[in-house]
Amino acid sequence: MDTIRKLFRIFGTFLRISPLTFGGGYAMLPAIQREVVVAKHWITDEEMAEVVAVSGAAPGGVGVNLSALVGYQLAGIPGAVAAVIGITLPTFLIVLLLSLTYSWLEHYPKMEAFMDGIHAAIVGLIAAAAYKMAKTSIFDGMTFLTAVGTVAVMMYITVSPVLLIALGLVTGVIVVYFKQKWGWKNPLSHKEKAISESSDNKTAEYYMADGI
Repeated sequence: MDTIRKLFRIFGTFLRISPLTFGGGYAMLPAIQREVVVAKHWITDEEMAEVVAVSGAAPGGVGVNLSALVGYQLAGIPGAVAAVIGITLPTFLIVLLLSLTYSWLEHYPKMEAFMDGIHAAIVGLIAAAAYKMAKTSIFDGMTFLTAVGTVAVMMYITVSPVLLIALGLVTGVIVVYFKQKWGWKNPLSHKEKAISESSDNKTAEYYMADGI
């Protein structure tokens, strides 16, 4: 019974988030972060940053991927299903209604002004989400250079985000390896994670979850 109530809570939470966020994808991050981290304390800020990194690397929409991963972390596969249904059901119904309405009103000046305002607000939401992620994800010179380099490449070069994430992963493994070998400060100590020679996954997580 407790499991069923938990699934309904997950479903209800993401059901409320979906119709209140415009733009989807990264525009959903502030709302999801506020609900699952600040309001309900289901996960921490650092766990949120890790989930966002994995969501961006996986195929599909970031908002849906993020919902699925949070739901899975909370209640396994049933939790992921509940979260995905909750985040997509209102969107499907609202988009269906808006598509019909917009086709009738798209040439009205007030409708154009309305859409311009939404676009500007989405930019602000994405910027706020990026700032919150940066506070936990950028903590040394290498992560800072990686973040700046990624922004520069995405702005001026047409390249797949998957390739950038793969390059970040390889770079992170190399950097952590040489820092360990030369006795430099371990970047993973920022999160109090012990790195051992038999735990290659921890090294990979540095750039998959924190460095990107």
